[in-house]
Amino acid sequence: MTHPREDVRARLQTDRPHSARVWNYLLGGKDNYPVDSEAGEVILKTFPEFAAVARLQRRFLARAVRFLAGEAGIRQFLDIGTGLPTADNTHELAQRIAPESRIVYVDNDPLVLVHAQALLTSSAEGACAYVDADVRDPERILSEAAATLDLTRPVALTMLGIMGQLSDADRPADLVSTLMSALPPGSYLALSDGTNTNEALNTAVGVYNGQSAHTYHLRSPQDIASFFAGLDLVEPGVVPTATWRPDADQPGEATADVSVCGVAVKK
Repeated sequence: MTHPREDVRARLQTDRPHSARVWNYLLGGKDNYPVDSEAGEVILKTFPEFAAVARLQRRFLARAVRFLAGEAGIRQFLDIGTGLPTADNTHELAQRIAPESRIVYVDNDPLVLVHAQALLTSSAEGACAYVDADVRDPERILSEAAATLDLTRPVALTMLGIMGQLSDADRPADLVSTLMSALPPGSYLALSDGTNTNEALNTAVGVYNGQSAHTYHLRSPQDIASFFAGLDLVEPGVVPTATWRPDADQPGEATADVSVCGVAVKK
């Protein structure tokens, strides 16, 4: 019988880069292994702007959650593809506005699990929980999330950088539809991902895919926009990440527009 620690060690696959750890390296974090930093450097050598792209994604998360907890009045969040904790995580952003907010984080990387359990702690008025599950298993995610969230009340589903982890064979649009179908009217989807519109990025991702434990799949802006099918997009629609309701006091960052994002509501 496999010992639990041996199972975690096998899942960590420290001999191959993992997306959450490489992303952590690109954001300047320390929770990664040499193989992840090496993969990050290969990406940066081919596409030097990638670290800036990673920062823009985090800034979109902050703006989207502030909108959802503030203007939209959402008090429940289902964050799939959490990644390693960093500054301004979903629960911190939401609970600054509404301390009673309840957040469920979902990821299938055991290193993320360890850090999430230690660092993603809720306000006294709200709640935080972590689900160790793959986005390809939406029924399990919904079942376990229901222990913390009331799925009869509006929920904000956030899927940032996770769709690229799925191949077309995984039927990513169907996964989004299954998740949103289980949420009531008034729920929101916030989603962003990388596009295939930049040849340097395409080359960098191709090199990464050749050595990573998981492959990343860039898509056209139109394909990413299709994930919002059946929902009403919030202005300004599906746009380059840096241009979605930018903060007036946030300095711009010169980088290629290689990711798009949007927020939409279920009516």
